[in-house]
Amino acid sequence: MTATIDTSPMTEDYDIAVLIPCYNESLTIGDVVTGFRRALPTAKIYVYDNNSRDDTAMRAALAGATVFREKRQGKGNVVRRMFADIEADIYLMADGDGTYSPDDADALINTLLSERVDMVVGTRRDVTVDAGRKGHAFGNKIFNRLYRSIFGKDFTDIFSGYRAFSRRFAKSFPAVSDGFEIETEMSVHASRLKLPVCELELDYGRRPEGSFSKLSTFGDGRKILWMFAMLMKETRPFAFYLTISSALFAASLTFMTPVIIEFLETGLVPRMPTWILSMVLLMTSVMVFTVGLILDSLARSRAELLRIHYMDMPALSAMTRPAFTPAPLPARVEKRKDEARKPRERAKAA
Repeated sequence: MTATIDTSPMTEDYDIAVLIPCYNESLTIGDVVTGFRRALPTAKIYVYDNNSRDDTAMRAALAGATVFREKRQGKGNVVRRMFADIEADIYLMADGDGTYSPDDADALINTLLSERVDMVVGTRRDVTVDAGRKGHAFGNKIFNRLYRSIFGKDFTDIFSGYRAFSRRFAKSFPAVSDGFEIETEMSVHASRLKLPVCELELDYGRRPEGSFSKLSTFGDGRKILWMFAMLMKETRPFAFYLTISSALFAASLTFMTPVIIEFLETGLVPRMPTWILSMVLLMTSVMVFTVGLILDSLARSRAELLRIHYMDMPALSAMTRPAFTPAPLPARVEKRKDEARKPRERAKAA
């Protein structure tokens, strides 16, 4: 679902935390923190420094952010720590490289509230056309199509790092990934539990001169592809093991067919090792298929438990703080009776 931008002032009733994972972003982090302080005056800005070798932490602190350190290298480790440490009603996550505009923060949060969803993804306009490097653009196209074919069509930009979350999303998200695959895992988590989500198309900036991307086209591409396989194994085990079982069954038929044809023609099985191999492949295919059926039931049970944990936490609509909460009706009635009784009692005493 794609939402339209809503800039109505709805954020003042909520505790908002802006979470910025950083690694060697000294050139940009000061402006990023300043921008979010201007865009969201009531929000708390948290910068998590992930073993930077420059003065990222100092510049973030001077700009007014609360700075923490995460020693385990990788964005996934930082996000896991942020969601565990920080208590808030709404979480806004952005990168510290200045490619996401802080001026869009209010639109993301208001969309989260007005659409009553648990995650809003700020999709990057034209990122699949020009992502700074042709390898990145091509990878974005391939992985987004692959995601939609495996996990569903909820998202068009699974790698966007500019997102707004409800508390119950953040606190129910397991965060298993270590690196840049964490955005993919967030998307799969939402699709797996069928959480309400939407997207908001935003402009995507460029890094300033002297600032370099930490992404490796092939290295991170392999990690993301491996994460796709692992997430498919965990969330859709029947489809995962059915693919393996089908490949083994096809190989079994390939070896088995000529032996059967020869047996029907001559009544002999001269290639016994080939026949044994085909039978082993066939039995393995059946066992893998059975494993897929069993694990599919377990995966459904885990999804139900995650859903129950998610439902235990209040929705954003239940977190508003009304300026005045009227007393219950019986209490108001008793108060009026007491007020009416006091003049009569004073008259009797006189």
